[in-house]
Amino acid sequence: MLRRRDMVLGAGLLAMPGLARAQASWPEKPIRFVIGGSAGGVSDILLRIMENRLRERLGQPIVLDPRPGAGGMVGAEIVARAPADGYNFYINHIASHGIGPTLYKRLSFDPLKDLPGVARLAAMPNVLIVKGDSPHRTVKDLVAFIRANPEKATFSSAGTGTSSHLSGVLLGLRTGVETTHVPYRGTAPSMAAVMNGEVLFAIDNAPASRQQVLAGMLRALAVSTATRAATMPELPSLQEEGVAEFDVASWYGIAAPAGVPRPIVDRLGRELVSALQDPGLAQRYRDFGAEPAPLGPAEFDAFMRSQVATWAPVVRASGASVD
Repeated sequence: MLRRRDMVLGAGLLAMPGLARAQASWPEKPIRFVIGGSAGGVSDILLRIMENRLRERLGQPIVLDPRPGAGGMVGAEIVARAPADGYNFYINHIASHGIGPTLYKRLSFDPLKDLPGVARLAAMPNVLIVKGDSPHRTVKDLVAFIRANPEKATFSSAGTGTSSHLSGVLLGLRTGVETTHVPYRGTAPSMAAVMNGEVLFAIDNAPASRQQVLAGMLRALAVSTATRAATMPELPSLQEEGVAEFDVASWYGIAAPAGVPRPIVDRLGRELVSALQDPGLAQRYRDFGAEPAPLGPAEFDAFMRSQVATWAPVVRASGASVD
């Protein structure tokens, strides 16, 4: 008589040819990419730039599905619980896979384990901005003012626990100055708060303030990356301005539910990395303010683990927590 173990093993062996055929013929239907934000946001735009390329290479429609909420965690959970069949992916970012694992105390899933990486797409610097007619023209001027006037050292963000919030906290930690966080509901009101003089400064991703800086309503003092950004070479880095160990970039990539067959992950990863090496597509990213930053699955997973380690102490220092 066949033992149960032998029956299970036999069933698995019988299923293997069918599974192999499914992987070889992937994709056979539209592919959904869930966006943890609103249509027209950074994640949405970055994928729309390469949408046509992916459709041509994969031979199937690309469906963008915006699911905003909880710093991207609403969309992340949807994909983490979706079938691992190669037709559901998540556009992840620093908030979901860098900050989120420490910030959110009661997640029903583990971002790193349940949504591993497929490819990193791009990174963009945050920019330290002040009001357009501010007397502060350098980071050193601003830090000196904060030291002398701690009661006026306010900064805005797009919300508690966002990279704009924690970048402000990190500035205080690296310079030894006391700052007061003023959270807003999104990037637009945060920028408006700086323009209106409600707060002293903000640190947010470059595209968020680009038009206002060009119009003179905001002044950019420095970029948050360790070196000058190729998209804004005229701006010094915070490290150049004397803020040691400050290296922050808002990054974006693609993650998949755990269990998606490796050949599918590798195929999509190759297509994404190849797209980013196309000069025309790369220039469209740069025109938007993002630098192509391709990484394959294994390298992207290692990068995300390092990001969690980097941001965990900053989250704890901020006192921010979401139950």
